[in-house]
Amino acid sequence: MSKHILITGASRGIGLETTKFLVNKDCTVTAIARSEDKLDQLRAYAPEQIFTLVLDITDADSADAIQNHLEDHQLSIDGFIHNAGLLINKPFLEQTNNDWEKQLAVNLMAPIMLTKKLIHNFNKDSHIVNIGSMGGFQGSEKFPGLSAYSTSKGALAILTECLALELSEYGIKANCLCLGAVQTEMLETAFPGIDAPVNPVEMGRFVGDFTLNGGTFMNGKILPVSLHNPE
Repeated sequence: MSKHILITGASRGIGLETTKFLVNKDCTVTAIARSEDKLDQLRAYAPEQIFTLVLDITDADSADAIQNHLEDHQLSIDGFIHNAGLLINKPFLEQTNNDWEKQLAVNLMAPIMLTKKLIHNFNKDSHIVNIGSMGGFQGSEKFPGLSAYSTSKGALAILTECLALELSEYGIKANCLCLGAVQTEMLETAFPGIDAPVNPVEMGRFVGDFTLNGGTFMNGKILPVSLHNPE
């Protein structure tokens, strides 16, 4: 039976390529993002396997919209990839409270609330994959300007360990992939001219395969996915 995977931030970069990988592995995917045009383009890749939801995951009613979608299409959750992310590059002393609130809302609070509110839609042996960052991996080299981003990703990693414990009674596994630099639009916007060693297609294959198979072998792990330190 085909697995159904939810993925946020699916309209570009790693999320886009992970979605394509998953449908090529005969999965059904619900792709979530804010850009309707880009989601329409993605859906055209495999219209029989890709559902799309135009949502801002920080909205209070986003979980209700996802739940209604699941009920309407008689779907449950075999995997949930919390991939959507925000990266604000600004020196610590110049960051505002609003900057911190935005970072935490997207990178931490949205995964918390969506997981919590959709808990009864998960199947046994399902897999939550939180997309972290080497910036949030303890002991890694840090970049100036990324204190809010790295802090939010570090908190997401610790959340993963907590979920693995607390959701075990539901048969749900949770792991966090702390990615190094990948040549995405988000990275290029934050660091113009950067040349990352990995492209989104390569990372999408890795994330997709890990979502399908990683929960069989590990739970509650914070895994660095990096060629160097920190990238």
